[in-house]
Amino acid sequence: MNLKQYIADLNQQYRTGLAREHSYRPALKDLLQSLLPKMVVTNEPAHFECGAPDYIISREKDHLPVFFVEAKDVNDADLDGRNKNGHKEQFDRYKQALDHIIFTDYLDFHLYEYGEFIDSVRVAEIKGNNIVGIDGAEEKFAGMIEHLATSAIQSITSASKLAKLMAAKARLLANIIDTAMNDEAETYENDNLQGQYTAFKDILIQELTKSEFADIYAQTIVYGMFAARLHDETPEDFSREEAAKLIPKTNPFLRQIFNNLAGNDLDERIAWVVDDLVTVFRATNLQKIMDTYSTDKRHHDPMIHFYEDFLSEYDARLRKAKGVWYTPQPVVEFIVRAVDEILKTDFGLPEGLADYSMVEREVVAEQSRDRRTADGMKHMKQRFHRVQILDPATGTGTFLAEVVNQIYDHFRGQQGIWQQYVEQHLIPRLNGFEILMASYAVAHLKLDMLLTETGYQHKSDKRLHVYLTNSLEESTRNPHTLFAQWLSREASEANVIKRDYPVMVMIGNPPYSVSSNNKGEWISGLLDDYKKNLNEKKLNIEDDYIKFIRLAQYYVERNGEGIVAYISNNSFIDGITHRQMRSELMRAFDKIYILDLHGNSRKLESAPDGSKDENVFDIMQGVSINIFVKLPKKQ
Repeated sequence: MNLKQYIADLNQQYRTGLAREHSYRPALKDLLQSLLPKMVVTNEPAHFECGAPDYIISREKDHLPVFFVEAKDVNDADLDGRNKNGHKEQFDRYKQALDHIIFTDYLDFHLYEYGEFIDSVRVAEIKGNNIVGIDGAEEKFAGMIEHLATSAIQSITSASKLAKLMAAKARLLANIIDTAMNDEAETYENDNLQGQYTAFKDILIQELTKSEFADIYAQTIVYGMFAARLHDETPEDFSREEAAKLIPKTNPFLRQIFNNLAGNDLDERIAWVVDDLVTVFRATNLQKIMDTYSTDKRHHDPMIHFYEDFLSEYDARLRKAKGVWYTPQPVVEFIVRAVDEILKTDFGLPEGLADYSMVEREVVAEQSRDRRTADGMKHMKQRFHRVQILDPATGTGTFLAEVVNQIYDHFRGQQGIWQQYVEQHLIPRLNGFEILMASYAVAHLKLDMLLTETGYQHKSDKRLHVYLTNSLEESTRNPHTLFAQWLSREASEANVIKRDYPVMVMIGNPPYSVSSNNKGEWISGLLDDYKKNLNEKKLNIEDDYIKFIRLAQYYVERNGEGIVAYISNNSFIDGITHRQMRSELMRAFDKIYILDLHGNSRKLESAPDGSKDENVFDIMQGVSINIFVKLPKKQ
């Protein structure tokens, strides 16, 4: 089909007086396909009904998207998306996420590249009751399409540019998933998506909304692809299939998700965005981007802190709501060193965090019942490492990574011993819980990469003990779908740690959230100990950070000895309604160290030298480093 035939087809439809936007779609598809014989032009209703552009033009050889076309009705008045009551919201989303896109009303074609207007060409106009061609337009239109067909994506060497691109594509993906979640048609794709959402609600986050699930899913795909690309030594042939292979076997849950992404049966409504991400990552010089972080002392760990930048671009409000804040490396190092020193001096463990002595504990025998016991389950003796470490809000794995670094210092130059030590004495006692799937993915990949950098070789499929679970809840629901089975297995393995492991060290930076959504019966029951006899009209005890302190107290008291080492909100130090909490902590622990870092912008405090009081985080609430020590009974 040439342009003259295209206009004739448009005119035929227009003259009926019944034509709508979709009536002209076949003609434009045929025109584009005739101009692009080595491309595949897709115009799939299921795509654009869920928020994708009307036309996706892909390379025939690998089906990677090259450019996009969004079509509106003939004589549309807002092809540049400036009208808030017109197409602005939709067009802005496309401009931010898609490098090359044409907006058209079938007569006028407006080209945008990297969010900027480039050129336009009008190929026809309405005269009376007819659509007629404009002389000289054919050559310019053909040139625009040829330009797009041969355009190579610009090389990406800027961290901020990559963060913006990834965030834009994640927002687009989240919008598509959110729209698809409300599609009531009974299809395999819809059932699959609904099943995954239901699994998350049943097993992980009971209050999860469809929009929040869309956020989780989009972030995990986009950032998981980034992390996989970071592991890729041959970026020129990077693909979603290769991404699945690059996910380490030490994380079976994430690997199963990406194996699903790599398959031919991936939901087509999602597949085109994932493939568009592939083209971005192929053109990205990740080494150069990561090197820019190494010159910035604030960013000690490039991969983890790029996630903070990505989330800021994706949704700064979400980042604040979920408490995703980079813990300054000096703070992390101080806390880890302090724990190491206390283990040596107060617990008589000369190796500190590297200690691998064993203890024996009574645990529940899985699926074995005994009516003679209080819980109706059979019990047995099991040996554990004494220094079990748990970060209950591990985020991107910053604290666990520093624990690895601290321990590795004992083994430098002893590579043969290190390999065996990691396998037998480090992985089995390094534990982390995380509820945000993207952070969880980053933590796994980061720890895997760090262990590899130390010289450890993954000779087995032994998984890392970082689990996708809610630290403040326990899962008891049975899975009904394959995805739910994967998630339930993750939760079940985490529950073994919650139930049986003699956790000795609780470490990390728990989230701060006054309006906590964690209102489960179990943690609320524990929190009652901090509310006894207060007789206050308003109790400021429901903040998540307080629940995580109570959680840590529970683990250490159950174990009979241990250390809690958190950086947290400091309101509990002198808060009126926190007096019972302070009393409980003094009862439960033998030594309490608090380093008040101040930083509360509402108090308008000054430093001792008169200078401005500043926070170590970019937040208004003051913070403190808290170390609580419960000594063995004999001491």
